[in-house]
Amino acid sequence: MEKTIEDPPTSAVLLDHCHFSQVIFNSVEKFYIPGGDVTCRYTFTQNFIPRQKDWIGIFRVGWKTVREYYTFMWVTLPIDLNNKSAKQQEVQFKAYYLPKDDEYYQFCYVDQDGVVRGASIPFQFRPENEEDILVVTTQGEVEEIEQHNKELCKENQELKDSCVSLQKQNSDMQAELQKKQEELETLQSINKKLELKKLVQGDQDKTEQLEHLKKENGHLFLSLTEQRKDQKKLEQTVEEMKQNETTAMKKQQELMDENFDLSRRLSEKKMIYNALQREKERLEGENDLLKRENSRLLSYMGLDFNSLPYQVPTSDEGGAGQNPGLVYGNPYSGKTTFPFQLEGPSDDICDHTLEQQQMQALCLNCPICDKIFPATEKQIFEDHVFCHSL
Repeated sequence: MEKTIEDPPTSAVLLDHCHFSQVIFNSVEKFYIPGGDVTCRYTFTQNFIPRQKDWIGIFRVGWKTVREYYTFMWVTLPIDLNNKSAKQQEVQFKAYYLPKDDEYYQFCYVDQDGVVRGASIPFQFRPENEEDILVVTTQGEVEEIEQHNKELCKENQELKDSCVSLQKQNSDMQAELQKKQEELETLQSINKKLELKKLVQGDQDKTEQLEHLKKENGHLFLSLTEQRKDQKKLEQTVEEMKQNETTAMKKQQELMDENFDLSRRLSEKKMIYNALQREKERLEGENDLLKRENSRLLSYMGLDFNSLPYQVPTSDEGGAGQNPGLVYGNPYSGKTTFPFQLEGPSDDICDHTLEQQQMQALCLNCPICDKIFPATEKQIFEDHVFCHSL
């Protein structure tokens, strides 16, 4: 048998247990021409309600279960079952899926539980020129069809009896509903009386509750007033702390500025100290050089440095600027007294050395980069030295 993509729901329900009278097939032809589409028209009975997975199948006559369908189509659910036109439905079977032999087939309506709800008269698929051929029906098929009709009549009678029983049950339920409605109205009346009584009693309780709430409100107002006072004190304390913090921050900033200034001054002093220290070392080197020059000159004149009498210079002769290491003071200061007169080339040497000392006295040397400044530009020299510390 040929099937579509999705198989329909089926069951193993036998023929004698099916309810064939709930869906009636209309305008079923005795035969259909092969190669053409077939339209199947059917009608729902009054008490039948179709469902989503109901389907209509084409079965070969003599089938035993709904699993023996040849092909099937899903049923389209009507929008409004109460409408008379909605009872009339149809589906169309495409020619490709129809049987190709000349056996007898019939339409069957199967619900989603696999129960047959209606069956059509038998029909064939054969060409039109075979209309005059006598259709021979076997005795077994005739008996089977008669049995189907008997079952349909029996089921129809059962449905009528069931309808009468349901109508009687409906009448009984209507009477019971009327009785319950009267009881409900009585209960509603009693409920209203109780609510009115409860309302009167509730007014007295509400008055007492109102007085109690007024007292609690007074206590809460006093507590709120105290809390506002405490909050105000706390805000004042916070404001004072903020002012103290601002003052402390200003003081801290001043101390930081002062510390920076002291650090800068300390750096300047340290640089000046280092410059003076280098100047001292330079002067000590020059002093050693002068000592050696003095010794050389004495040796040149044939005198022994250690044999010369030591003369301590007085404040008038040498002053605080004289070097105590020299026997006769600084020979280039112009105030040194020698026990002899230097003549010849030594006069030129002394004059040259004196000129160098005078030039050094008129200039300022940077201890960092050895840049030379005139003695008159002392402030520029100090600023230049300070720039090295930045």
